[in-house]
Order: sequence, then structure tokens, then C-alpha cells
Amino acid sequence: MADLFDGYPLGEVWDEMFGGVGQPRAAYAGLFASMQPIDGEELAARADVLSQTYRDAGVTFAHAGEEQPFPLDIVPRVIGADEWAVIERGVEQRVLALEAFLADVYGAGQVFTDRIVPRSVITTSAHFHRQAHGLVPPNGVRVHVSGIDLVRDETGDFRVLEDNLRSPSGVSYVITNRAAMSQVLPELFADHRIQPVADYPSKLLAALKASAPPNVADPTVVVLTPGVYNSAYFEHALLARQMGVELVEGRDLICAGNQVSMRTTDGQQRVDVIYRRIDDEFLDPVHFRPDSVIGCAGVLNAARAGRVTIANAVGNGVADDKLLYTWVPDLIRYYLGEEPVLANADTYRLDQRDTVEWVLESLDQLVLKPVDGSGGKGIVIGPRADEKTLSDLAVKVRATPRDWIAQKPIGLSTVPTLVGGRIAPRHVDLRPFAVNDGSKVWVLPGGLTRVALPEGELVVNSSQGGGSKDTWVISPPRQAADVEEPDLTRIEFTAADLPEDPPAQDPGPLNDTVVGQSQQQQQGWSTEVTPC
Repeated sequence: MADLFDGYPLGEVWDEMFGGVGQPRAAYAGLFASMQPIDGEELAARADVLSQTYRDAGVTFAHAGEEQPFPLDIVPRVIGADEWAVIERGVEQRVLALEAFLADVYGAGQVFTDRIVPRSVITTSAHFHRQAHGLVPPNGVRVHVSGIDLVRDETGDFRVLEDNLRSPSGVSYVITNRAAMSQVLPELFADHRIQPVADYPSKLLAALKASAPPNVADPTVVVLTPGVYNSAYFEHALLARQMGVELVEGRDLICAGNQVSMRTTDGQQRVDVIYRRIDDEFLDPVHFRPDSVIGCAGVLNAARAGRVTIANAVGNGVADDKLLYTWVPDLIRYYLGEEPVLANADTYRLDQRDTVEWVLESLDQLVLKPVDGSGGKGIVIGPRADEKTLSDLAVKVRATPRDWIAQKPIGLSTVPTLVGGRIAPRHVDLRPFAVNDGSKVWVLPGGLTRVALPEGELVVNSSQGGGSKDTWVISPPRQAADVEEPDLTRIEFTAADLPEDPPAQDPGPLNDTVVGQSQQQQQGWSTEVTPC
């Protein structure tokens, strides 16, 4: 019987399964041994079952005008216990530093007085909201949920690509990917000690309740969604149902006397915590866009009065501005007195004339990113861009250099992936999710791996043919006193979580950003990793 991995090519970038031809790395040794006996046709057949599982559950997206199951590759990504310990510590460290920074920005501003970050970087950010100044959350938490995007470079080191502190999406696919995989390849789970992901909804609910206003014995939590036409609506519905809380739209909420309530069949019910999936500008028409019909008028006043908690906090976007990203290592040293565990990608800020001129002369060798972009929008990959694109880019950069950062290209790591009936290397990224309850930052084991399916492609956006992988974090060796707790993840999503006519949009995980009042229920994301 032919080896499933026969002829698997190794390129110049870091391959996460193989250190050499036929030589699996330590973390992948068990998976390699378990998958070798599986016939290629059998694996393809199971992959079809996997797709059908998602199709039956309604987890689909539109690609090339056709509704298709959300692509979940059948070969999991594996992260060893030691590697995960580094990621976990690095993500926790980053979240704590950014929490401290946000408290400082909307409070005393000592970081400016000490000249760690120029005040102008904040005041010129599109996501800085003076309306949030002086607003102190009940338990001091502003970043209740975060998604820290990582890539692995040519030497195998994880680097931070960007921080997502507003409304990071994609955790629903972590949960559903694991559930579907455990049904289709149960024998692989029997052979490995994989850390579970099913705890996420309970951890999130506990963190949200912990953030409730003081003297509330049994907080009422709701998930605020823009509506059924939002491309992340599936996630909103799934999380609300698994947490056992109400899924509401802006029209379901009322704010009177600085108290937020929701309409129910039994009358109005007080709301204590709002896990909102609506962008700041559309959240409260009193303070932001007056024409918004998807928010709740007066909710920010209620938060300032200490009567309701908004999660994540208003104004968090100033800390995931891509220009501020270049200062995060300094913020870790400043607030925590520690060296960064996870390094940034090599990045240049265009705040000096000499740097701007050098970048303009080197556009064909760099990756240029707009600082307030999301989903890869506006990114120009210099080595792949044509002359006109670079010429147009030069005009934009010269006109507003503050709006851009430049990065050196990174050769993203690859993971074996089933493509066209054979196993081949494909580029991946990783989004670990962290939940902060005020006493501890808990990092979901594994997070979401996004994979670019076309050969040589670096874009993991599912609307461009990308997909995802189940991400396994292997538990440390069991001690004699340990009691095994199996992962009891089950697929708990149904067609009830979806609108009757699901939107033909990419369900890719990125910040929830409303793209226009005429489409206030149609926030569109793309999910993209570039060689930055």
C-alpha cells in the first residue's frame, strides 16, 4: 500500500510536519504514524463526509457564485505542548500590555508623558474615540475577547502579524471544526491527547458575567448582532445559544434613565452586559453615527453611569491600529517590565522622511499595509505587484505616510493539506483566541488555523478558495495522578442558527466592521494572510 505522504515536496519555507523527507517533527510523529495506513481514496472519501457534515449543518459560503461548504481540511495542524506554552504565554503577555495601554490612553495618559508612544499616533487614529475617555469598566477589563494573529517564519519561529481587540471573529469555526473532525476521524482522537476546545462558551460567559456592574447578583448577558445578513451571524447565534443567553438586535434594546433593557414577551428585562458584534461607529447613534439603525441610543451613557458593561469596550480599535502595533514590544517592556515572548514581524513605521524615501525606493521588495485596514484590504505585496500598482501606491504613501506601514515579506510555514486527492504543502496562519475575566487571561488551546488552498497562494480568504484546519494542541505527558478528561465536543449548531436565506458571503474570521449604512446588516470580511 502506498504511503499517504509519498512524494510530499519540501520547499524553502518551514514545513510544520516534516523536518526532512519522510522525517516528521516530534509534535507530528503520532499523527504521521496514524495517518500513514489510511489509503488515499479512503481519506478523500472521509473528506467528502466532512464537507457533507458542514453542508447539512448549513455552514456554507459563496465561492465563484456557488454555495459551498465552509472548507475544512481533513489533515489537522498539530502544535506540541512546549510550543503551545510559548504561544500561550506570549498571547497572555500581549493582552495584558494592551489592556494597560488602553486604560492609560483613556485615562491618565502616562504613556505619552513618558514619551513611550507619541500622543499624535493616538489622536490621529481613526479608532480613537474621545467619547470613551474616563469610562472605567467595572472590573477594569476592556479586551474581554481578543484574537492575536500569528504566522510562522522561515526559521520556525512564531511572529505576531496583528492584534484584533475590537470584535474578533472565527471562534465558532474552532468549535465546529473540532466537532466535525471528531466524528469523521475518531481513531485519530483515540490515539492522541488533544486539549479540548469545547470550554470556550463557558469561559466567555464567565468572563462576561465577571465584568457586570457591581452589586448585580445574577447578571443578564446578551449578544448584540447587526442581524441575519451579517457574514458572522452564524457565529453570533452559535455563541449565544451555547452560552444560554439571548441573541438581540439593536431594535430589541431600550435605554431609558441610563438603564438598558430588552423587550421580551413578558415585558422589559434589565440587561447588564452586552457582548456586542457591532462596530463602534454604529453602536450608539447618540454619540456616533446618528443614522445608525442597528445600535441602541444611549447605551454609552449607560456604560459611563456604571449600569451596563459593553464588551469589548468602545475605543479598543486604537490598540489594534497597525501603526500602534509597531510599539507593542515597547509597551510590554513599559507596562510589564518584561521582554516580549512573541516577536513582531519586521515592520517600518513611516514617521521619518528618510524612512519614507527608502520605502518608496523599495516598494517592489516590501509589503505595504494601510494602518486601519482589515481583511487584507488595500495591502500591496511589492514583489507581486505590477508597475502601475506600485506607481499608484507611491502617490498614496507620499501623500499620507501615517496611513501606512511597511513590512519585509515572510515565507509563511506550510502544513500537509488534502488537495485534489493528494497531500501537498499549503501556507497557513494561526489565530489564537484569548478571554480575559479580570483575574486571568485564558487562551483557547489551538485557535483557528486558516489555510490557502491554491498552490503557492498566500491568501487564506475562503472567498478566494481558502479554508481552515482543526488545530490540535497536544497535552503534556500524563503524570501518574492525572485523570483523563476526554474532549466531549459535539456539533451543537443547527439550521436554527442561520437565517432562512443565508447570506452569500465569506464567513472568514476578521474584525466585525460595518461597511456602510446602506448595508448596515451586511458587514463584509475577507480573511487574508500576506507575506508580511
